[in-house]
Amino acid sequence: MHILAQTLRDRLRGALIAAAATPMTASGEVDPDVAGRYLDSLVADGADALAVLAHTGRGPFLAPDVRAAVIGRAVATGVPVLVGVGGAAGGTAGSAAGEARTAAELGAAGVLVFPPPGDRLAWHETVWREAGLPMIAFDLYTRPCPPGAMRDLLAHPGVAGLKTALLSDAMGCQLALTLTRDAGRLAITGEDRMFAPSLLWGAEAALVGIAAAHVELTAGVLRAFAGSDLRAFRDASSRLDRLATATFTDPMEGYVQRMLWLAAAEGRIPASHAFDPYGPPLPAGERGTVLRSAGPPAGEPDS
Repeated sequence: MHILAQTLRDRLRGALIAAAATPMTASGEVDPDVAGRYLDSLVADGADALAVLAHTGRGPFLAPDVRAAVIGRAVATGVPVLVGVGGAAGGTAGSAAGEARTAAELGAAGVLVFPPPGDRLAWHETVWREAGLPMIAFDLYTRPCPPGAMRDLLAHPGVAGLKTALLSDAMGCQLALTLTRDAGRLAITGEDRMFAPSLLWGAEAALVGIAAAHVELTAGVLRAFAGSDLRAFRDASSRLDRLATATFTDPMEGYVQRMLWLAAAEGRIPASHAFDPYGPPLPAGERGTVLRSAGPPAGEPDS
C-alpha cells in the first residue's frame, strides 16, 4: 500500500464520516454560504470527517464551479474531506481523474470513486495516476462490486479502504468487510439500514448518508460501540434504526430528499434549500412521517 493510502486509512480509522447532502433550491441552485454553514454544523455535532459530492451530495449532477465551491467550504471546516468522483452519465475515467485533480488542488484528503461500468480497476488506476490522491472504493447498491473485482481493487496501492453500501444484502456486506480487512485496508460501513450489525461484522469506520442530518444519533452509536455498555449500544442503535427505517426506504433514491427535510427541520439549512431535484417524487404527507421518526431536535425533550 502506498504511504498516502496508509496515512488516510489510519487517519480515518474509528471516524464518523458524514456523507453530506448538497443543499439546493428546487431548481438546483447551490449557495456556497448555505453549504458552508451546513457542513460546519455537521462537524460541530459529531462528524469526524466529511464526504462531499458523493451519492448523497448528488456530485455527479453538479457543475465544476459548484463542485469546487462545495469542496472549498468542506476543507475549510478543518476535518478530513473525501470527494466523490465519477458517476456522471457518460463520464469517463479521464473526467473522474480531472475531478480528483481538482479535489487535490483544493485540499481534499482523498476521493470516493463511484462504481464505473466496465473495468473498475483500470478506472481507479487512471484516477490514481492522474491525481495521486488516496482512494476509497465504493460498493454501492445500484452497482454492486463482484468479489473478483473487489479483490483486485483492494490490492491497488492507492486504495486506502472500501465503503460498502448494499442496504439489504447482509452476506454481501459481510464479504466486503472481510475482504477489506484481510487486504489491510479500512473497512467502512455505509450501511444505513444495517449500521449496528455492520460494526459487529468488522467495520472500522462509518461513511453514511444518515449522518447528513441528526448526525449526533450516528455519532452516539459509534461512541457506544467503542465503549463497554451493551445497553447503551442497543438503545443508541434503536434510535438510529427508527430514523433509518423512515428515511432509507422505497423509493430508495428518495432518501436524499428525506435527509434534506430533516436538515431543514434542525435549522441546518433554510427550507428554500431543502430540495433534491434529482430524486424521485415522494408521496404527500411523507415529510411529516420522516420528521416524526427523528423525534424532537437535539436538546429538546420528548413530549
